[in-house]
Amino acid sequence: MVTSTPTLDRPDSIRATQTLAGEALRAAKERFPPRPYEDAWPATSQSYEEVMARLNQPPLRAASASTHDYRRRGAKHILRWLQDQPGDTWQQRWNASPAAGSTGAQWNKLAAGWTGYGAVNANGILNSGLFALVCAEVLRPSLHWQLTRTSTNLRAVICQHRDPKSFARLQEMVGPEAWSSHLGILAKNVLVKLVIAKGGGLADINVGDAIEYMETHREHRATSGGQSLFYSWLKDLGHLPPDAPASLRMLHRTSGQVSVEQLVDRYHPQSKQIRDLLVEYLKERQPSMDYTSLEDASRMLVRNFWLQIERIQPGIDTLALPPEVVAAWKQASRTKIERRRLPDGSVHETVTERANYGYLMMGVRAFYLDLAHWAVEEPERWGPWVAPCPVSAADASTSKHEKRRKAKMDQRTRERLPALSTVVRAARANWTEAREGMDALRAAPLGGQFTFRGRTYTRQKKDSSTPFRAYDESGRRAHLGLVEERAFWAWATIEFLQHTGVRIEEMLEASHHALIQYKLPTTGEVVPLLQVAPSKTDEERLLLVSPELADVLSTIIARVRDPRTGAIPMLPSYDIAEKVWDPPMPLLFQWTYGGQHTSVSRNLIRTGINEVLERTGLTDSAGYPLDFAPHDFRRIFITDAIRSGLPPHIAQVLAGHSDINTTMGYNAIYPADAIEAHRAFIARRRSLRPSEEYRTPTNEEWDAFLAHFEKRKVSIGTCARAFGSPCIHEHACVRCSLLRPDPAQRARLAEIRDNLIARISEAEQEGWLGEIEGLQVSLAGAQEKLTQLDAEQVRQRQVIDLGMPRFSQIATRISTARGPSS
Repeated sequence: MVTSTPTLDRPDSIRATQTLAGEALRAAKERFPPRPYEDAWPATSQSYEEVMARLNQPPLRAASASTHDYRRRGAKHILRWLQDQPGDTWQQRWNASPAAGSTGAQWNKLAAGWTGYGAVNANGILNSGLFALVCAEVLRPSLHWQLTRTSTNLRAVICQHRDPKSFARLQEMVGPEAWSSHLGILAKNVLVKLVIAKGGGLADINVGDAIEYMETHREHRATSGGQSLFYSWLKDLGHLPPDAPASLRMLHRTSGQVSVEQLVDRYHPQSKQIRDLLVEYLKERQPSMDYTSLEDASRMLVRNFWLQIERIQPGIDTLALPPEVVAAWKQASRTKIERRRLPDGSVHETVTERANYGYLMMGVRAFYLDLAHWAVEEPERWGPWVAPCPVSAADASTSKHEKRRKAKMDQRTRERLPALSTVVRAARANWTEAREGMDALRAAPLGGQFTFRGRTYTRQKKDSSTPFRAYDESGRRAHLGLVEERAFWAWATIEFLQHTGVRIEEMLEASHHALIQYKLPTTGEVVPLLQVAPSKTDEERLLLVSPELADVLSTIIARVRDPRTGAIPMLPSYDIAEKVWDPPMPLLFQWTYGGQHTSVSRNLIRTGINEVLERTGLTDSAGYPLDFAPHDFRRIFITDAIRSGLPPHIAQVLAGHSDINTTMGYNAIYPADAIEAHRAFIARRRSLRPSEEYRTPTNEEWDAFLAHFEKRKVSIGTCARAFGSPCIHEHACVRCSLLRPDPAQRARLAEIRDNLIARISEAEQEGWLGEIEGLQVSLAGAQEKLTQLDAEQVRQRQVIDLGMPRFSQIATRISTARGPSS
């Protein structure tokens, strides 16, 4: 339904939440400052004559006489022009000149005008002169200036004459293929720019310099693909400290682990007192929580609780909340608004129930109760904040949500389990087809055409940083290399998860070290095992590697192995939950992107699985395209294992659950399973009872059974004693609790009651004291039966008769018992 959005549910109606993305970059910049730009060093402090003399000496003297003359003439004009600028060194004069404030592109257009040199080839001569002065380290153009200008010759000269040993060592380390590749050339360009701008050699480049370059590069270009490879090379050289950031690629988009103050202040609470209290409370709990739980707690208490309270009652600064504020907050928290943009541009807003409402109530209740409990030990610190808890135990109950969630997940598993084989086949076919497309692209010459998935593509005309690109008939660019990567890792993920049932984060953290061998003590057989690193719990577990899983693992290892060394590259990975970098490991799920070995991202896997599902054309019960989340394979694995006869406690160990109830929560119950389990229970129960109880009764026994119910009929109702049992009240039916009075005999019961009252009066008059007590018991029984009949009549007026026959009616129709007289 389309509704208007309540003010309480719209986050943009108040202060905007401060994002923590890029906090890791800010922290790194504070910890690793860049080297300052210098304006005085020996080479730039030399006189005009000394500089010109150096340019005439090797290695600055060019091998070609004409080239050397060009460089010398240009340098002479630039130096004479700089002599008119203020400063004591050539660099100071350069910084004071119009050249420093321009870009490299502007230099090409304005250099002749600045120097007053009006020859036709002024730009070429002056550019050659600037080239010579930079090589001689007389001038150091800034990174900003260099990023607008490129020079292939400058890179070659700097690598040869500035720190040649380090450049040679780097070339040997990365290998000839990476060194001469397009991405390798980009990385060398960055290193050369840093050496030119800051001086020194490769060992002098620090983390701050690298960060400064990346930020300057982003100012000039929206993307920085392939530009962070130089940093990876510097780390491999060992020139950076051990605590340097593992990578610069996503540093400006990650937050890292921030302080409690930052977690709270990102929501900008109005009340400073409550803000300080929330900070102190979270700090008190921080030692017993992981970072993910700490971040969730801050989001729950600050954004979902206190900010909502401040929206309802601005200026509030106490935890003693008025009842109307509590009621409004609970009402606003029960639902949420889901917004979806329609094709026509309008926004469709749907009010839905908030799934984590119970957990929000539980967190707020724990907050209030913790303050009350801590106030006993530290009254001066926590006592002033103790207030009545606005959340009751019933509000914090999640049992209904858990039941709904269990039913929803079971239905989801039942829909996807039969489709698993189809998805597996589609993943294999998708990867095979993508490999054939890559083979066709490699076989085609540069600029040539080939066919892939029924379409004609044209290979790009020259190699670049992404050599596996092509163009379709409409001229749209397609990265077939990335298509093949997604297809492979989608296949590997589906196979890995369906054979192990691990969590997605455990799969991405699986390393080559996790494959171990175990020798059975009984037979001596060696079996392969997969060691699963702990994810949610702190307990590792071992899984048997099946032949199918072994085939998948061998394919992955063969793909990621370094062709030069045969080893799997070591690389760090970013834990998106804990916001920290894990130490380098030979991860199985890694690929090469931007010239660097990097871990496979969840986004790459999600996109690849969606492409596989699109290929299958499967739909769910509602007719929508069937989707598979990585966690669905875990539920399918556990369900299939238990249905196949694996004991639940063994499935618990394989799944890594600390509680068997969690494992059974993953197990989807099928109607057939419940029926078969009930039948098995009945069979076991029958096996424990005497066999004669389950024999077929004779006709005489059946007639006696039916006749028993006819003999239980009395004048005022029916006796409800069990079959074969005698009357325990010697036929004093009015007193018996087993009598079920007949509504049609209510008048008789009233007559008996009146008669009993009269007899009690007569006994009192005659002094028959021994008879009074018995008559009073009978009177109480008669009165109770009348009350029972009245209640039954009221109840029958309030229910709906389904027309189902009573047992007495059935027994009457089929009874063939004969009376005693016959």
